[in-house]
Amino acid sequence: MSLMKSFTLALGMAAALFATGAQAAEPASCKAVRFADVGWTDIQVTTGVAQVLLEALGYSPEVTTLTVPVAYASLKNKDIDVFLGNWMPSMTTDIAPYTADKSVETITANLEGAGYGLVVPQYVADAGVKSLLDLGAHKDQFGGKIYGIESGNDGNRIIGEMIADPANKLAGFELVESSEAGMLTEAEKAMKNNEWIIFLGWTPHPIMGEMKIHYLDGMGDTGFGAATVYTNVRAGYTGECPNVGKLLTNLKFSLEMEGAMMEPVLKDGADPKATALGWLKANPGAVTPWLEGVTTFDGGNAAEAVSKALAG
Repeated sequence: MSLMKSFTLALGMAAALFATGAQAAEPASCKAVRFADVGWTDIQVTTGVAQVLLEALGYSPEVTTLTVPVAYASLKNKDIDVFLGNWMPSMTTDIAPYTADKSVETITANLEGAGYGLVVPQYVADAGVKSLLDLGAHKDQFGGKIYGIESGNDGNRIIGEMIADPANKLAGFELVESSEAGMLTEAEKAMKNNEWIIFLGWTPHPIMGEMKIHYLDGMGDTGFGAATVYTNVRAGYTGECPNVGKLLTNLKFSLEMEGAMMEPVLKDGADPKATALGWLKANPGAVTPWLEGVTTFDGGNAAEAVSKALAG
């Protein structure tokens, strides 16, 4: 074969590969994708979506349940690759040291329009308790308790700081640390009996979305209020594993989407990953923008691989 024919053939093969979107496989070190899950239902289901997609693409995702401080320390130490639950601005203090030393990177906002803060039942707000500064005068009616979730959570930290600040007039209040499920049980019991309660609320959340609650005003610069959720990775990860990085950058959710996936987990105790798979099977069109510019682990067609997995 002549040199010119060889060159022409090589160009033809390169063009064919480009046309089909095929790319070189990622390094073997990228096959295992390690996620931190802090046990919140919204992050459990979004992480479940990522697991389903990555498995369909030929990767081996691994999920470890960690507290927020340990999740960030693990990203810095390169024991974890990805965290989908960076709620901002409430987690500003938690992430600040890691962005300062550049050991953790933020690659995209995966949810916008969220909310986070202290809530009371609507009947309590109707009685005049509508702001943080209204709480102190009603300490006995609230039993001197503010209900949060698991220890190490950013919301609990903010509540603790609020109680400690004399300007908020919350002397004598205590933070009750529990779990998302435990806190909701207390809230539902109190509201059923028309009792007064203060607890940590957020949107999206299917159960809280059905509750008649009021988000307290007067949060100032605490971090409570309107929120955006971001995707964090350990430093350099998207450069090492650009195909996974592209998928993670594309992976964006809506309040409606997350609420639909959270509901069976919260109400029926369904497995988050199985719930994510069921939602994806019922809404296959949602996958299309997530797979733009993405291939399988070995460089194959991502859309075909995911379609096959969802049909199985």
